[in-house]
Amino acid sequence: MSQPIFRRVEPEELDALLELYTFLHETDNPLPPRNLLENIWSVIINNPSSNYFAIELDDMLVSSCVLTIIQNLTRGCRPYGLIENVVTRAGYRKHGLGTMLLQETLQHAWSQGCYKVMLLTGHKDVETLRFYEGVGFKQGIKTGFIAKPP
Repeated sequence: MSQPIFRRVEPEELDALLELYTFLHETDNPLPPRNLLENIWSVIINNPSSNYFAIELDDMLVSSCVLTIIQNLTRGCRPYGLIENVVTRAGYRKHGLGTMLLQETLQHAWSQGCYKVMLLTGHKDVETLRFYEGVGFKQGIKTGFIAKPP
C-alpha cells in the first residue's frame, strides 16, 4: 500500500469524485444530464470559496470532503467554514484516512483565518460521533437546524 496523500480534487476528477460519492449515500437523487453536470462542476471548482479535498491512496480517491469558506462581517471580519460530504471508501475505513483528511482540512481553514468550522452529520451512532470528536469537533456548543423546501 502506498502512502496517503492529502490534496485538492482536480478539475478532471469529476468522475472519480462521483464514484467515491457512491459510498456516501446508498441512494441519492439522479444526476442531471452530463453537460449540466459538467457546467455545475466547473462553477464549483472555479469558486475560491469551495475547497474539495481528498486523500489519494493506491492511485485513487479514497476519502473526500468539501470545505466552504464563508466571508463574514462579524468576529473581526474573519470567515468561517462549513464541512460537508465527508466520505471514505468502504474498504479503506478505520485506517486513519478520514482523520487525516479532516485534520488537514481544518489546518487549511485555520490558515485562511477561519474563526470556526462547522460540520453537521445525520449519523447518530456513537462511533461516528466519537470519530468527529476525535478530530476536534465538539457537540452541544450550538444547536443546528435544517430547513428543506416543502
